[in-house]
Amino acid sequence: MISMTTIELSKEEMKFSAGHFTIFSATERERLHGHNFRVYAAITAEVGPHGLAFDYAIYKKILLKLCASLDEYFLLPSQSEFLTITETNNQLVAGFNEELIPFLKTDVKLLPLRNITVEELSRWFVEELSRDQQQLQEFKIHAFTVTVSSGPSQSAATSWERT
Repeated sequence: MISMTTIELSKEEMKFSAGHFTIFSATERERLHGHNFRVYAAITAEVGPHGLAFDYAIYKKILLKLCASLDEYFLLPSQSEFLTITETNNQLVAGFNEELIPFLKTDVKLLPLRNITVEELSRWFVEELSRDQQQLQEFKIHAFTVTVSSGPSQSAATSWERT
């Protein structure tokens, strides 16, 4: 019989502060603002013969690195059908509904997302965590869920499951 467990990772440091705006349609968007986002992960894996699933410090480090890569940036979605992004010397200019919103390149992180929402951010974290399929096999990880919250009672979760 295979023994399964779910390891939950929710460290105080698993957070990032970032600016964004949500795009609702071709003509409606939020004003520029920011959040202190928090990240939580639940990893389901087989428990080995020594009562240990795997060294989950590996995934804590990955999550912390991903959070740090987003911290103190303005996040823009590179795959939005309603947003154009052009580059000048030291600026990125976001075009939305005849508005041009300039940013310093050094202040922006472009993400391969359709929108900057907790739904899309949780999907991004899952895609990043599931990149190393060999590691997932080695650690006998069967599933994981990543939840991103933008404040109390505001979150979205995306899951990955081995097929």
